[in-house]
Amino acid sequence: MIGCFFDRHHATWNAAEIDLFERLVEEDDVDIMAWALGTQPVPAEYAGAMMDAMVLLDYVDIPR
Repeated sequence: MIGCFFDRHHATWNAAEIDLFERLVEEDDVDIMAWALGTQPVPAEYAGAMMDAMVLLDYVDIPR
């Protein structure tokens, strides 16, 4: 999930967004997944446009 998100969005990020993403990926994967799926509240430090985009899950290719 995180790799797909990075691949889809990183080319448009500025330095602050790259820094935020680098801090985010230091968190536990299960926590990031819970925030993206809405099963746990997003911590204030990660709330915003990047997490809003992650919640959409439209960057994950799901074969059907």
